[in-house]
Amino acid sequence: MCENIRLMCVVCRIGVYSLCRRMCCMGPPSIRPNFTVLCLGLTKAGKSSLLAVLSGDDIHKIEPTIGFSIKAIMFDNCILDVKELGGGDSVRPYWDRYYQETQGVIFVLNGAGSNEELDKVKEEFHKALDDPQLESHPLLVLVNYNDVPGARTTDEISKLLDLEKETAKRKWMIQSCSVNDKESIMSAFDKYNILLVDRTKEDGKDFDQI
Repeated sequence: MCENIRLMCVVCRIGVYSLCRRMCCMGPPSIRPNFTVLCLGLTKAGKSSLLAVLSGDDIHKIEPTIGFSIKAIMFDNCILDVKELGGGDSVRPYWDRYYQETQGVIFVLNGAGSNEELDKVKEEFHKALDDPQLESHPLLVLVNYNDVPGARTTDEISKLLDLEKETAKRKWMIQSCSVNDKESIMSAFDKYNILLVDRTKEDGKDFDQI
């Protein structure tokens, strides 16, 4: 019952978000492109906290995402509508229902997790990225908790996920980060946003403007 109530709250938040976005569009249009990107990762990877740091929210009030949430984050060169999907066992089988009409993928993992956890990360990572709906989507891998002793380096995670194989499919980048280091998060997104903009230009497609 409690979980159903939380899911209903998520739906209500999305409805309010959509209404606010439509109202915002009534004003003068911005020259910044607008992209819808997925944010994936297992439970406790730190997805919500990283996004909260970017948007200036209080990370101490963050609760695990049930189902999915959506957040608009403003940058100098673009606006990202981030669809954050819950990473629990009961939610992951439904990730692919949210892949349509997206332009990018952000995958967050706990770099200080156990070997068993990282094996599961690898499995879910490739299951998601192999979906045809995400083919050629620019990819950002965030290795979170880099300030925890024993955290893996980006080189170690690159080898674990076999990221070089993604080169033929898409542009990608990997960066370590921590909620205690906003600069590391901002740096990752600044670089990733360039990949999104460049991809749109290469495809010759018009991007949405908000």
